[in-house]
Amino acid sequence: MSLSLAAGVSGLRADGGDGSCHLFGNNGCGFSHVAPSSEDFDFSNRPWFHIAGYGVTKPVLLVVLIAVAMISFFWVAFNKPKMIPSGVQNVAEVAYLFVRDRMARDSMGTKGDKYVPFLFSLFFFVWLMNVMSFVPGVQFPVSSVYAFPLALAIMVWLTYMYAGFKQHGAGYFRVLGVPSGVPLGILVILTPIELLSNILIRPFTLGIRLFANMFAGHLLIATFSAGAWYMFSVKGIVFSGASFTMAIVMTGFELFIQALQAYIFVMLTASYLAGALEEAH
Repeated sequence: MSLSLAAGVSGLRADGGDGSCHLFGNNGCGFSHVAPSSEDFDFSNRPWFHIAGYGVTKPVLLVVLIAVAMISFFWVAFNKPKMIPSGVQNVAEVAYLFVRDRMARDSMGTKGDKYVPFLFSLFFFVWLMNVMSFVPGVQFPVSSVYAFPLALAIMVWLTYMYAGFKQHGAGYFRVLGVPSGVPLGILVILTPIELLSNILIRPFTLGIRLFANMFAGHLLIATFSAGAWYMFSVKGIVFSGASFTMAIVMTGFELFIQALQAYIFVMLTASYLAGALEEAH
């Protein structure tokens, strides 16, 4: 998003004829080519961004780089572990214990330990997708493209559905749709709602929550950043400085939200797995 706006800003003519240049001017100032759009992230028209004849978009390229970076980092950390960790291994172990103790075991107890590698990978993959928005030269949160949060949500859905049916067999439908202690007359209405919620709505809301937060947050930062540039020529340094200050404030807030959304995504995944593994009532 911000790269798209930056590309558009760089395409603005610096002078509309009267020494000023702003978004709504009618003095000939504006985008010299086309306004920024999603096409700014499509690399398919560049021959060096092709794999097996298919064009590669910027988000796809970033996902591949994130996966390579994660595998490389944790391979270095855990390939030859030491009894007394230090350096990279120490950082990786602290991160692993955080996911195990604060996410997996808080929701599932020790029986959730076998899912810790999945949750651990998921947490850092989501976090790195989010934090791409602050990497110089990248400045694009991959999770602001809904296809990627949706793909992760479907992966989570397949995991907890598999775990539930493995644990309960066909009785997992009872776990999904029949809350304990509810009168029969209420179940006639409640069971279809519970089944719809637990089977279909969960993955949708899991993906849309991550997407919406990253898209909205990055859009705010891009808007205030572009606003600082426009207002500098229209209203002067006071208004421009206010917009720039808000861009800095929103950047700090967005850093917090990026980590929080990764945490929420994994905590919800752990809670869904806990529901799949719990004993039927």
